[in-house]
Amino acid sequence: MIVGTVWLVEAAGCNPAILRDEFRLRRLFDVIISDLGLKAIDSIWHKFPDEAGVTGLVALTESHLACHTYPEHGTATFNLYCCRTRPEWDWEENLKSCLSAASVTVTKIERGDAN
Repeated sequence: MIVGTVWLVEAAGCNPAILRDEFRLRRLFDVIISDLGLKAIDSIWHKFPDEAGVTGLVALTESHLACHTYPEHGTATFNLYCCRTRPEWDWEENLKSCLSAASVTVTKIERGDAN
Protein backbone atom coordinates (compact mmCIF):
# COMPACT_ATOMS: atom_id res chain seq x y z
CA MET A 1 0.00 0.00 0.00
CA ILE A 2 1.34 3.42 -0.97
CA VAL A 3 1.23 5.63 2.14
CA GLY A 4 2.51 8.87 0.68
CA THR A 5 4.53 10.73 -1.92
CA VAL A 6 7.73 12.72 -1.47
CA TRP A 7 8.91 15.41 -3.85
CA LEU A 8 12.63 16.23 -3.58
CA VAL A 9 13.34 19.45 -5.43
CA GLU A 10 16.65 21.12 -6.27
CA ALA A 11 16.70 24.66 -7.67
CA ALA A 12 20.07 25.86 -8.98
CA GLY A 13 21.35 29.13 -10.36
CA CYS A 14 18.99 31.09 -8.08
CA ASN A 15 19.23 34.76 -7.19
CA PRO A 16 21.24 34.81 -3.91
CA ALA A 17 19.33 37.83 -2.53
CA ILE A 18 16.04 35.96 -2.87
CA LEU A 19 17.51 32.93 -1.11
CA ARG A 20 18.25 35.16 1.91
CA ASP A 21 14.73 36.63 1.96
CA GLU A 22 12.71 34.77 4.59
CA PHE A 23 9.56 36.78 3.84
CA ARG A 24 9.66 35.85 0.16
CA LEU A 25 10.23 32.17 0.97
CA ARG A 26 7.31 32.20 3.40
CA ARG A 27 5.11 33.63 0.62
CA LEU A 28 6.33 30.86 -1.71
CA PHE A 29 5.27 28.28 0.90
CA ASP A 30 1.88 30.00 1.15
CA VAL A 31 1.43 29.60 -2.62
CA ILE A 32 2.48 25.93 -2.59
CA ILE A 33 0.15 25.15 0.33
CA SER A 34 -2.76 27.02 -1.24
CA ASP A 35 -2.29 25.64 -4.76
CA LEU A 36 -2.16 22.05 -3.49
CA GLY A 37 -5.04 22.42 -1.04
CA LEU A 38 -2.84 21.58 1.95
CA LYS A 39 -3.45 22.60 5.55
CA ALA A 40 -0.66 24.09 7.69
CA ILE A 41 -0.52 23.24 11.39
CA ASP A 42 2.56 25.19 12.48
CA SER A 43 5.89 26.41 11.15
CA ILE A 44 9.42 27.19 12.19
CA TRP A 45 11.80 29.43 10.26
CA HIS A 46 15.42 30.35 10.82
CA LYS A 47 17.38 33.03 8.96
CA PHE A 48 21.07 32.39 9.33
CA PRO A 49 23.27 35.44 10.03
CA ASP A 50 24.94 37.69 7.52
CA GLU A 51 24.88 36.43 3.93
CA ALA A 52 23.71 32.90 4.78
CA GLY A 53 20.39 31.33 3.87
CA VAL A 54 17.08 30.33 5.37
CA THR A 55 15.63 27.09 6.67
CA GLY A 56 11.87 26.66 6.84
CA LEU A 57 9.61 23.84 7.93
CA VAL A 58 5.82 23.79 7.87
CA ALA A 59 4.01 20.91 9.54
CA LEU A 60 0.95 19.99 7.50
CA THR A 61 -2.05 17.87 8.39
CA GLU A 62 -0.86 15.84 5.37
CA SER A 63 2.80 15.77 6.58
CA HIS A 64 5.41 18.50 5.90
CA LEU A 65 7.03 21.03 3.58
CA ALA A 66 10.65 22.08 4.14
CA CYS A 67 13.30 24.21 2.45
CA HIS A 68 16.96 25.01 2.88
CA THR A 69 18.63 27.78 0.91
CA TYR A 70 22.30 28.25 0.14
CA PRO A 71 22.83 31.74 -1.33
CA GLU A 72 26.58 31.20 -1.52
CA HIS A 73 25.88 28.39 -4.01
CA GLY A 74 22.73 29.84 -5.62
CA THR A 75 20.85 26.71 -4.54
CA ALA A 76 17.58 25.95 -2.77
CA THR A 77 16.31 22.51 -1.79
CA PHE A 78 12.70 21.61 -1.02
CA ASN A 79 11.04 18.53 0.39
CA LEU A 80 7.29 18.01 0.30
CA TYR A 81 5.81 14.87 1.82
CA CYS A 82 2.09 14.19 1.50
CA CYS A 83 0.26 11.18 2.88
CA ARG A 84 -2.66 11.68 0.49
CA THR A 85 -2.78 12.10 -3.27
CA ARG A 86 -2.02 15.63 -4.49
CA PRO A 87 -2.02 17.11 -7.97
CA GLU A 88 1.35 17.76 -9.57
CA TRP A 89 2.67 21.25 -8.86
CA ASP A 90 4.81 22.89 -11.54
CA TRP A 91 7.97 23.22 -9.45
CA GLU A 92 10.09 24.12 -12.46
CA GLU A 93 8.00 27.03 -13.72
CA ASN A 94 7.21 28.35 -10.25
CA LEU A 95 10.76 28.22 -8.88
CA LYS A 96 12.22 29.70 -12.05
CA SER A 97 9.78 32.57 -11.64
CA CYS A 98 10.00 33.06 -7.88
CA LEU A 99 13.71 32.34 -7.25
CA SER A 100 15.10 33.19 -10.71
CA ALA A 101 16.33 29.58 -10.82
CA ALA A 102 18.29 28.58 -13.91
CA SER A 103 17.36 24.92 -13.47
CA VAL A 104 15.01 22.84 -11.35
CA THR A 105 15.18 19.09 -10.79
CA VAL A 106 12.28 17.17 -9.25
CA THR A 107 12.44 13.63 -7.93
CA LYS A 108 9.15 12.00 -6.95
CA ILE A 109 9.16 8.98 -4.65
CA GLU A 110 6.17 6.88 -3.67
CA ARG A 111 6.43 5.72 -0.05
CA GLY A 112 5.19 2.38 1.17
CA ASP A 113 4.78 -0.98 -0.51
CA ALA A 114 3.23 -0.93 -3.97
CA ASN A 115 1.99 -4.54 -3.54
